[in-house]
This record gives sequence, structure tokens and C-alpha cells, in this order.
Amino acid sequence: MIATILLQAPPTILGINPQFIMFGLIAVVFYFFMIRPQMKKQKDQKNYVNELKKGDKIVTTAGMHGKIAEVADATFLIETEGGHKIRFNKAAVSLDDSKALNTPVTSK
Repeated sequence: MIATILLQAPPTILGINPQFIMFGLIAVVFYFFMIRPQMKKQKDQKNYVNELKKGDKIVTTAGMHGKIAEVADATFLIETEGGHKIRFNKAAVSLDDSKALNTPVTSK
């Protein structure tokens, strides 16, 4: 009796083990909810940084506020309120904070 139980094949749907279907569904959900949005955010960040020009106000990921004084290949020269100039890598620009800084505030 035990031998017949152990030798029985697992239940399949169209010849596919249900565990493989579950792993496939988990992979699809993981892609659409985790990987794809992150790739879109990275693409938006890259496009935003490439479109910045001299005179634009930005905020870095470290929280430094300033205005772009010079644009180089991989860096920005940022002028702060005190008139000091600091060179930052383009990757240090915060997309969300910089966009919020540059959008005009409408009062009601």
C-alpha cells in the first residue's frame, strides 16, 4: 500500500507541474511590480540629468541646494547661496526634489 502511494505521479495540469506554474507567476509578478518600475525610474533620472543646463536649480541626494554654474561630461559645478562653487557628479542630482524645486507654486 505504501509503495503505491509513493509511486503515484503528482497531479499535473496539461502535463505541467503546478509548482512550475506558481514559480512562473511569481517571476512575472516580481518583474512587473519590482524590476520594471525601477528601470523606468532610472531611465527618467538619466533623461532628467541629461536635460539640465546652466542656470537650472537643483537639489543633490545629500540635500545641497544650488544653481548649475557649469555643465561638464560627468559633473556639474553648482553655485550655492553663499556664492561658493562645488563640483558634483551628475548621479548626485535628486530627480524628485529638483523637479519639486523647479515647479512653480500656484496659490489659491
